[in-house]
Amino acid sequence: MSHKKADSYIHIDVEFGEGEGKIPVDSIAKRAEAYKPKEKVTYKMIKEYIEAKYGFKVHTAYIAEVKRNLGLPMYDAPNAVEELKQPRKHPTPEKVEAIKDALRYFAVI
Repeated sequence: MSHKKADSYIHIDVEFGEGEGKIPVDSIAKRAEAYKPKEKVTYKMIKEYIEAKYGFKVHTAYIAEVKRNLGLPMYDAPNAVEELKQPRKHPTPEKVEAIKDALRYFAVI
């Protein structure tokens, strides 16, 4: 099938720029920007934001707990265990507010 020749061709001329019958390049760039997917926010990004703004570190488990409490989507961890070896420690109210602020900053909530 790849050795056959085409029966007919369609030739289209497209002119970009300003003026009658031309497609403006700026509008194409704006439309492409609108369809661009949002950057995925990682726990590392959240941790770095909190450390830079508040001066303390938070554990990823605290971030996960705050997200769980807010009802945000969570993904299954490939390394999750059936039963925890130790009970979960809950973040302090200060850390909860810092995590919520970071989630607002990254437009997650």
